[in-house]
Amino acid sequence: MARVFRTGRSRSEAGYTMVELLIVLMIVGLIAAIAVPNIGGAVKRAEETALRENLAVMRKALDDYTADRGVGPDALSDLVDHNYVRFIPDDPVAGSETPWRLVTDDLGDIVDIRSGSDQRGSNETPYSEW
Repeated sequence: MARVFRTGRSRSEAGYTMVELLIVLMIVGLIAAIAVPNIGGAVKRAEETALRENLAVMRKALDDYTADRGVGPDALSDLVDHNYVRFIPDDPVAGSETPWRLVTDDLGDIVDIRSGSDQRGSNETPYSEW
């Protein structure tokens, strides 16, 4: 004999009501609405972290080159040619089509490197001033 629930249906007929399904759907939608903006912010934070790291590596290579040779490199490729870095990294914020902005001294030697992007970072400072 089938057990009868308060709704008058037997166990074999038991299931979820439309209201229960809609509540679950609303909860899932709410969680998704909260998570999506956080993902967008995470991408920007990752790009900024990569930019900071690339700038630190390139500035260290420029400092080492200048300390060893007494003058800065004429081009970034000199850092690769003399084994200070394996490759010149792309600017993660500006993209590979936009070259790095190079700061040179009066002799034309590279003394600093900056992002080629005109955008502003999460701290409202332009990437080109990092």
